[in-house]
Amino acid sequence: MRMAATLQRSLEDAQCQFDIVPHPHSASSLESARVASIPAERLAKPVILDDRKGHYLMAVVPASRHLDLSKVRKGTERWQLSNESTVAGLFADCELGAVPALGEPYGMDMRVDPLLTRQQDIYLEAGDHESLVHMRTDQFLKLVPRAEVCELCQ
Repeated sequence: MRMAATLQRSLEDAQCQFDIVPHPHSASSLESARVASIPAERLAKPVILDDRKGHYLMAVVPASRHLDLSKVRKGTERWQLSNESTVAGLFADCELGAVPALGEPYGMDMRVDPLLTRQQDIYLEAGDHESLVHMRTDQFLKLVPRAEVCELCQ
């Protein structure tokens, strides 16, 4: 079990209360929820987007839902899914596919679906494929004070 250094530093800096939930190796957010025996609607799944101009956005939705790109776009914004090699470079302290739902410490704006913020507590990938961070939702929002809460799901 190896928590991403950026995530650990952010949790310490914000003085957040959390616990680690170990689970068998998993390959996706939905599978992480299943093998950890937690509700998928409480696992925050990040989707990394870019505008082809070097700007990145993290859209965070429940693992049980899919991102609706049309809900992410505002005005002239044109976001697309970032490719795997780009994501690997942005989250160098994480295993590929185990990115924490925490964009601000990685230098990107965030949008979070209210389906997550209405939960009493949530889970995030810890940066590896075998552990989750569990915390109250108010603690999560303390970590991402500039995140915009808006509908993002289909």
